[in-house]
Amino acid sequence: MASKLNENSQGIAYGLSAYMMWGCFPLFFALFDGVPAYEILVHRIVWSCVFLALVITLMRRWAPVVEALAHPGRLGRVLACAVLIALNWGVYIYSVETRQVLQASLGYFLTPLVNVALGMLILRERMARLQGVAVALAVLGILVQLALLGTMPWIAVILALSFGTYGLLRKQILLDGLSGLFVETLLLLPLALLALATLAQMQLSHFTQDARTLLLLVASGVVTAIPLLAFAGAARRLRLATVGFLMYINPSMQFLIAVFVFEEAISGIQLASFALIWLALALYSWSAWRTLQGARKRPAA
Repeated sequence: MASKLNENSQGIAYGLSAYMMWGCFPLFFALFDGVPAYEILVHRIVWSCVFLALVITLMRRWAPVVEALAHPGRLGRVLACAVLIALNWGVYIYSVETRQVLQASLGYFLTPLVNVALGMLILRERMARLQGVAVALAVLGILVQLALLGTMPWIAVILALSFGTYGLLRKQILLDGLSGLFVETLLLLPLALLALATLAQMQLSHFTQDARTLLLLVASGVVTAIPLLAFAGAARRLRLATVGFLMYINPSMQFLIAVFVFEEAISGIQLASFALIWLALALYSWSAWRTLQGARKRPAA
């Protein structure tokens, strides 16, 4: 019993660490002064790949990586995941660069609801009634902004769809989170190195601009990998429902940073849109909890 409690405590500590680090990402990417989002993205890919290779070597986890690379015909989904995660990273960095972190937080609030919708549409999973209502409320939240503000919150939509689709494809790949992210960045590495060489040739690279920028660009790889390792520790020790609940820490922190640190303006219409999506998440969480409780009772019946 004590061992189980210790495992749960460790899992919660890992989970809190992972989601709080992800929640602080706007503060990190705001440190890049004058470096365009696409260049930060390219360096993030390169240094993530380098750092993950070191971690995998230290953990002696090369076997699944070698197995994946030995069958290039099976790498189609992994490449699709790589493109989606690069799109997600790039749009997210752009949202911080242009001080649109509210939209980024909205996107990550939407992600679990996008997962539910994709599961129904593509995997033909059955959707509980409350989950259907939750998805409808989320769509209504987006339509409120579109109709009343006349603008589509495209950053939020792209972040939610790219990460939701990424999650859908990752479920179909037999690679753990660490190995999977390494293979994904490895597939993007040649293009990233070509982009760096092009930037250097055109004298547009900020890598050697000063020591601070150089260290920040290298650190982007470390900052990408460390939360993933903490998340893996949490996922091994906690129930999926607990991990899902902790997930809301990330967009909540980003929302607070956007409003109180970056002082982004939020209109009444935007707040109403957020309120609809928060209500949708509450319904979704309640439905997921009821489903879990029902599954627990059935074997005992």
